[in-house]
Amino acid sequence: MESCVTCAGERGVAELPLRERIAVDEHWRVAHAFGTALPGWLVLLPRRHVTAIADLTDAEAVGLGVWQVRLSRALHRVTGCAKTYVAQFAEAPGFGHVHFHVIPRAVDLAAESRGPSIFGLLDAAHEVPVAERDALAGRLAAYLAE
Repeated sequence: MESCVTCAGERGVAELPLRERIAVDEHWRVAHAFGTALPGWLVLLPRRHVTAIADLTDAEAVGLGVWQVRLSRALHRVTGCAKTYVAQFAEAPGFGHVHFHVIPRAVDLAAESRGPSIFGLLDAAHEVPVAERDALAGRLAAYLAE
């Protein structure tokens, strides 16, 4: 898919920086989100082009559940978050490829940023610096490899 940002990244997955391939298996790739002010905001991406959850294969669906729990555990351990939020929309231009946001909700997150309001932290003007995303990706990858 020419206009799919996710598929473009998948074509060169081996060359992606660690923050774009924190974990990879046959069906899924984990990346740190870009354009977010929240360290640890992860995106779980199917490795083949799919635009609706209903189109996931049974094997992809099984992996989806396992990855959501594994990533939540990793974020809890590495960031100390109180819980994780999981959301999927895939509506923005160039991002119609199904992807799941796995978002750490910090213990001290302001009440006005909790729940769906957390998407207010998708803020490219205050984006988590690349070096911080890379360092966090390394810690998450190490935890997931245990």
